[in-house]
Amino acid sequence: MEKEWYVVNTYSGHEDKVKERLEMRASSTGMEDYILRVVVPQQKEIDENGKEKVKKMFPGYILVEMIMTDEAWFVVRNTPGVTGFIGSSGKGAKPFPLTPAEVDHILGSMGMSRLDIANELNVGDKVKVTGGPFENMYGTVKSIDLENSKLEVALDLFGQETVVELELGQITKA
Repeated sequence: MEKEWYVVNTYSGHEDKVKERLEMRASSTGMEDYILRVVVPQQKEIDENGKEKVKKMFPGYILVEMIMTDEAWFVVRNTPGVTGFIGSSGKGAKPFPLTPAEVDHILGSMGMSRLDIANELNVGDKVKVTGGPFENMYGTVKSIDLENSKLEVALDLFGQETVVELELGQITKA
């Protein structure tokens, strides 16, 4: 089974608490290898006074990257504050995951990537550019800057290797 992203419904206004509880439950039940990441989709906005504030993109929902096993499904469903999965018909049916394009759009707008860069991407790996002026081109990772969520990728431009700087949300592993 492979890891995929799912949308989990929570009580509105409790997204951060549910994220914390779910991460603690995954740890305490030994499910860290199945419940991988929990994200509260949010964006930074500038209000009319020029102050930056964080706004939830989907109030009442969180994203969970997980390997869907019966045990992992049970742990998520029975976490306090979780009301269910989106994409499940109920009656014990497991939910449908988000498509990679949907995940890329949501995480990309937050400056994140579907890839867990620290564990899944290394210098020398082949990647596909999914956004920006070099979209649909393939290249090789030359360096990774985890702190700034950027990487340098060597692309073949007109028969010559050119190194460009990209954000993590602009690439997928090839």
